[in-house]
Amino acid sequence: MPSKVGANKGLRESPEKAKIRVLLTLWQMELTEKEIKSGRLKGRIVRTGEKRGDYKPLLDELEATGAIAIDNNNVSMTPVGVGMLEAGLKGGEFRFDSTVVGAKIANALLDWIQQSSGSLAGAKPATGEAIAKRLSKIASYEEFEEAILETYDRLNRDYNLDDLVPIYRLRREIGDRVSRSQFNDWLLEVQANDILQLMGGSLPDNDPSKLEDSVSTEMSGLRCYAKRLI
Repeated sequence: MPSKVGANKGLRESPEKAKIRVLLTLWQMELTEKEIKSGRLKGRIVRTGEKRGDYKPLLDELEATGAIAIDNNNVSMTPVGVGMLEAGLKGGEFRFDSTVVGAKIANALLDWIQQSSGSLAGAKPATGEAIAKRLSKIASYEEFEEAILETYDRLNRDYNLDDLVPIYRLRREIGDRVSRSQFNDWLLEVQANDILQLMGGSLPDNDPSKLEDSVSTEMSGLRCYAKRLI
């Protein structure tokens, strides 16, 4: 899919190449760091002649497409982002644009090559089979229930969410494995089965896109958080 990020004179490469480099850097950082602040990520990806602000449109697009999640200034990679990174590295279009390659990005690529046969999941290594499962289409309510609970538990554990997981994070982690309307319907069914409770409240930044990725019902209005009941 062509990038929606317009030509950015501050970047030293095309937005598409920059996205792959950003994802590769984030992936490597998640191997050893539990939380990655946005400022720290930008410090790793900004190159000579570039500014941190040059990457804001690119990071915004990665978040909008579900490749990364940004919550309380912490950046994390989603299964969608792992798939995008893998496709970008295998596609043949990603090339280093100078004769001298920085050690950090070179080591990140080496880490990817060394682990690609066994784990591509980021901070919590997982098998290739587990990654494939996370990227596969969801065809039934039973599959959705399993996926949403696995995602809930992982986010709650890895980001210390105190048993209140933002629904927009769940939706973006599930990504295009299921349509938006089907996600809404099945999530409400999970609640009807007394497995998750959908709760109101406000998001810290009230970002319109995050509110849109929450769930609204005619009876209860906007629901921004999920709490596991069993």
